[in-house]
Amino acid sequence: MTTYLLSVGSPDLIGSAARGAVITAFFVFIGLCLLWVFTLATQDDDPERLYVAGRSLPPVFNGVAMAGEQITVVILVSLPGAIALLGYDGVSTAVDSALALGVFLLLASRIRAARRYTLGELFALRAEGPGTRVAGAVVTLCIGVPLLMVQLRAGGITAALLVGMPTETAQVVCTVLMGFLITCFAGVADLRGTSFIQVAKVPIALATLAALSLLALRLFDWSPESLLSAVMDKSMSPDDYLSPGLWAHTADFGPLGTISDHIVVILGTAMMPHLLLRVSASRDVSAARRSLSLAVGLTGLFYLLLVTAGVAAAAVVGSGQIGVVDVKGQGAPILLASEVLPHHSTGRVVVIVLVACVAFMAVLTAVASVTFAAAVSVARDLFGQKGRSRIGIGEPAVTRLSVVALCAVSLLLATALYRYPIEFLLAFSLSLAATCVFPALVYSFLWTGFDRRGLLWLVYGGLSLCALLTLVSPAVSGTKYALLPEQDFNLIPLHTPGLISVPAAFLLGWLGSARPLEGAARTRRTALREPRSQ
Repeated sequence: MTTYLLSVGSPDLIGSAARGAVITAFFVFIGLCLLWVFTLATQDDDPERLYVAGRSLPPVFNGVAMAGEQITVVILVSLPGAIALLGYDGVSTAVDSALALGVFLLLASRIRAARRYTLGELFALRAEGPGTRVAGAVVTLCIGVPLLMVQLRAGGITAALLVGMPTETAQVVCTVLMGFLITCFAGVADLRGTSFIQVAKVPIALATLAALSLLALRLFDWSPESLLSAVMDKSMSPDDYLSPGLWAHTADFGPLGTISDHIVVILGTAMMPHLLLRVSASRDVSAARRSLSLAVGLTGLFYLLLVTAGVAAAAVVGSGQIGVVDVKGQGAPILLASEVLPHHSTGRVVVIVLVACVAFMAVLTAVASVTFAAAVSVARDLFGQKGRSRIGIGEPAVTRLSVVALCAVSLLLATALYRYPIEFLLAFSLSLAATCVFPALVYSFLWTGFDRRGLLWLVYGGLSLCALLTLVSPAVSGTKYALLPEQDFNLIPLHTPGLISVPAAFLLGWLGSARPLEGAARTRRTALREPRSQ
């Protein structure tokens, strides 16, 4: 049977006594957030001020906002549960995610110096022409739409958990309502407006995670040893909790599957298209470097607190109870918030509301950032100047319409597929970013021989390879956690294709640009003609 993210009849996490206060406070916060968003909205027709805030964001402000880009609702609700259920494997995923900005730091200076902020424009560095810009837009959309579906669904399910209505209908209704609110926000926001929300989100998220961890430690008389002992006692696999292999996706595939997952998470997280807009908003190259350095530190602190919260959830709630609510552990933060204080205390309501507010801000900013980056790519790369002239509207208007269309399509798909486990789409988006974006940018910046043919081979070949390998992977069929568990066309024992697709993309880019086969054929033809001329 298909595993639902939230099973029917799961226990009420909030309790009837606190539910009214939590829902009221949550909706008041949503209203204030949206009011703030609309006050930050701009009707500026200058694309550069709309997309990258006129490249005027101060380094510290932009660095905090860049750290906020890493605090998504999927990360916020999934990683603590993964750590609580899977121990070592969950922690290793958190470490990979934290390393991603360090990888992005290696290319950030070159991206800012290029003064281009969409994939199509960056691809055109070595290969001018409409085909390369279209390739950039295609990759951006193929990364963005699956990512939006997962984010919207996670936000809706988190809202369903908070209101204590664990039914499929409630999940769909909450997803639609959250999606509608976020579409309104994304439709009027620009990079500067979303930056203020990102900057506000970071300290609230860090303070909430720190408070949860400290309150959990207080239950064990401030003794980390007692807390860790409780983690082992309440784990479903005490002997294997601190060892790799509990994650079912990699248990049967050995180190190759683990290496592939590491490649995809690190490179994919680092190469998300919305990060290009963020680093391009810096005043200059040195400011971009300082912003990223600050973002790396804040992101590292966030993941450290996230790991601590996951361990605390395992100690306070127990892996078994977390797994009963949700087999993937995505109820862990709310369960932890509901158990660290007495059930009839005001402090418990405050903590739960804080977790709810952070989750809402996370889904709001994550969806808005991804949608905005994709819409900018549509307006600049897909339509271009000639395309906008044909339809008779300006670039900002195309961007706004694209935002609404992308949110609507993603929301429609997310609700239509609510019965299916679509979490594998997150891994697919990361795989595309790691396969199509990272090799293309490395070649564009470091190899003068990289040309249009090599770029198109790399991008479309990598995209096709990722789609094919994902289709025949355990994420789609042949396993109990797959999209189609009753079917079995699982041919490649890798949950993520990065181990194959990333090297293959580099090879395709080199073959297309260097043309070694054409050179060898030309040499043979010359050698055959020489004896005749003698």
